[in-house]
Amino acid sequence: MPALTMANADVEKNIANPKNWAMQAGDMYNQRYSQLKQINKGNVGKMQVAWTFSTGVLRGHEGSPLVVDGTMYLHSPFPNKVFAIDLETQKILWKYEPKQDPAVIPQMCCDTVNRGLAYAEGKVFLQQADSNLIALDAKSGKLVWSVKNGDPKLGAVNTNAPHVFKDKVITGISGGEWGVRGFLAAYDIKTGKQVWKGYSVGPDSEMLMDPEKTTTWADGKVTPVGKDSSLKTWQGDQWKIGGGTTWGWYSYDKATNSVYYGTGNPSTWNPAQRPGDNKWSMSIWSRDVDTGRVNWVYQMTPYDEWDFDGINEMILADINVKGKPTKALVHFDRNGFAYTLDRTNGALLVAEKYDPKVNWATHVDMKSGRPQVVKQYSTAQNGPDVNTKGVCPAALGSKDQQPASFDPETKLFYVPTNHVCMDYEPFKVEYTAGQPYVGATLSMFPAPNSHGGMGNYITWDAGTGKIVQSKAEKFSVWSGSLNTAGGLSCYGTLEGYLKCVDKNDINKELFKFKTPSGIIGNVFTYEHKGKQFIGVFSGIGGWAGIGMAAGLEKDTDGLGAVGGYRELNQYTELGGSLTVFALPN
Repeated sequence: MPALTMANADVEKNIANPKNWAMQAGDMYNQRYSQLKQINKGNVGKMQVAWTFSTGVLRGHEGSPLVVDGTMYLHSPFPNKVFAIDLETQKILWKYEPKQDPAVIPQMCCDTVNRGLAYAEGKVFLQQADSNLIALDAKSGKLVWSVKNGDPKLGAVNTNAPHVFKDKVITGISGGEWGVRGFLAAYDIKTGKQVWKGYSVGPDSEMLMDPEKTTTWADGKVTPVGKDSSLKTWQGDQWKIGGGTTWGWYSYDKATNSVYYGTGNPSTWNPAQRPGDNKWSMSIWSRDVDTGRVNWVYQMTPYDEWDFDGINEMILADINVKGKPTKALVHFDRNGFAYTLDRTNGALLVAEKYDPKVNWATHVDMKSGRPQVVKQYSTAQNGPDVNTKGVCPAALGSKDQQPASFDPETKLFYVPTNHVCMDYEPFKVEYTAGQPYVGATLSMFPAPNSHGGMGNYITWDAGTGKIVQSKAEKFSVWSGSLNTAGGLSCYGTLEGYLKCVDKNDINKELFKFKTPSGIIGNVFTYEHKGKQFIGVFSGIGGWAGIGMAAGLEKDTDGLGAVGGYRELNQYTELGGSLTVFALPN
């Protein structure tokens, strides 16, 4: 096959077989859709627990296992254990437990989560918390290679899942709250050698940006970024500790040979210390997979004043946008706006609120692409040591990393959301290498004058930018959703319920089961010996569950989440496990 048309032959073969769940999102487009339909809306109510597995780890369990040709590969939060399990017997074929320095734990802002493994060409790839990216032999679990991706002593740790595109494994970095300067890096699958590394902020050469060829959306059109597009938007050397970390999910389109991803908040959370647009934090990126060169970039929240990290997944889908067939990229940002862009050139097509309570901006100006900020909710205008009250959404966003799904039958997006607002008080903070560099005190609470809960599960039309349906939940929906050809949409709740609803009417709950702990993992499905299974991790934690996971007490602890989710401990308890469901024999 010509190199141009190949994503990665092995990965493509594995994801083409719906019996597998061979990538974290099921495919390279991040659609989280399965063609399996043995379990369907007519019989899902009869589903029972088929088997369970404890990881032996207590903290938050994000992501999901992978299933490739009869073997399941599971991961855990720190210490990042990896298990290979025979689906026939549920026997542990091998287990890998890295020896990591526990000093890494306090360097992780929002729990010791890990978002999962990648699989390709007989290797399992793990991005450890201590920043080591490793390849394991899928048959034996033996270490094939290991490479250092960042320095945890400086707060450069990792929580993201690695992704394999072509002959490269792609990874990012966490640590925006430590002043870590974000980047995306590509390593050779066979050797672990770094092929390229592109920073989020700084000089053009280090971002792998071409001032003439790299484009952005400005003045109603796609236009070259120009020279020093990032440096011009930072004061002095602030960009060197500028954030823009990359701990989300990545997608790939082989037609454009591009990897798509988002960058996080600028450091610090006190905007007074970093005047300017702080480009290219809070942005959507398209990079060439072979060279890392930036094709286009679009900034969603210039001069972020609220910690609206832009790392959420980019879902690629061919849909009608305002009646016109479009190769789209759809992104549900933490800032409460859902964006539809043309993924071939980065043109902005739709930007609308996907939670009705979003109030920090009135709308996104489609010509400039800039949100129109409401003065009352501007933490920069109100200034340091002033508590800006009632900002919606809270810093954890109308959606955090929990991935949405796209259904090619309904042409709708199924989105787990947070319905949460905050008070935000910035303060001056000095940068010290290896120490938290936050500079804000937060309180969080359910969106007022609403249904009283902290979450909604919604369906979204990305072609028009409208909510189609909304289902209220008591707590934030912090679980990745799954849609299937069986007419189902499934997700987990923070209390620990796995729920499956009718994808044509999401308020029609067809199945509900309480798993051992709160769910922040992503629902997945596979088939073994002619039988379909649906599975999900439970294990409360992550940002929403940080109070329970880390034993924090003060309302403002956990960057404000402890007070907001205080009631959670009346509904669930710690403990990491996998629950797998099937129809009775």
